[in-house]
Amino acid sequence: MNRRIVVGAALYDDGRLLAARRTAPPELAGRWELPGGKVEPGERCEDALLRELREELGVEAELTGRVPGEWPLAKGYTLRVWAARLVSGEPEPLEDHDALRWLAPDEVWSVDWVSADVPAVAAALALPHATH
Repeated sequence: MNRRIVVGAALYDDGRLLAARRTAPPELAGRWELPGGKVEPGERCEDALLRELREELGVEAELTGRVPGEWPLAKGYTLRVWAARLVSGEPEPLEDHDALRWLAPDEVWSVDWVSADVPAVAAALALPHATH
């Protein structure tokens, strides 16, 4: 069975979590998500996530740990999330997004997250290293 995996990053810098606002598809446009993307055939999840962060945001990141759990998405995809920290670069919305926001811990729920990302964000926030 070849499950289709989408990887997401709970990307932190100075204790703040990065949220990205989607431009498509229409039903998700304007809502916020954790940056990431689809895993290509034969690609490790971790490698896919680092590639997606380079392509979507223009940054280098270090994965610091897997967020426990998996979350179902539309069209048979499954979301897996890793905590990550910004290593170099200033994130810019290069693909699929029109805005980025760094959210302090008390601002995380101030944006309209894509429904599927809500439990993933909550799980990421529960990690002991979430603010580092």
